[in-house]
Amino acid sequence: MKYMLIKSYTPAAFCDTPIHQWAPEEIQAHIDFQRTLGEQLAKSGELVEAQGLADPGQAITVSSDGRSAPVVTDGPFPETKELLAGYWIIDVDSPDRAVEIAAQASAAPGPGGKPIGEYIEVRQIMCAPAAEL
Repeated sequence: MKYMLIKSYTPAAFCDTPIHQWAPEEIQAHIDFQRTLGEQLAKSGELVEAQGLADPGQAITVSSDGRSAPVVTDGPFPETKELLAGYWIIDVDSPDRAVEIAAQASAAPGPGGKPIGEYIEVRQIMCAPAAEL
């Protein structure tokens, strides 16, 4: 079963200090944790892909009617402080294993090395029904 583990940045959820205000060694410890987790999941054959995402300030939104030039705008600029920070796609034997990995990811170190307890959303990746020929 494939799952997407969605890493959201919600300041009040785990710490009051945004990552860009952490000490360089705290940022490095957090990144090292993420790399080690990725290496462990790759070694076990459970990692499909993992990526961090750029700040929403660098995003654009595209819409199209399929006939004219697409409309491209800055943003999104959500009203909330929550943002999608990254994701893992994993292929595991059970929903329990997906939850176990999400819990491990949630405990990544933050300021002072303290586990941040960030929210990780676990969503099964659905496949499209087979097309009838």
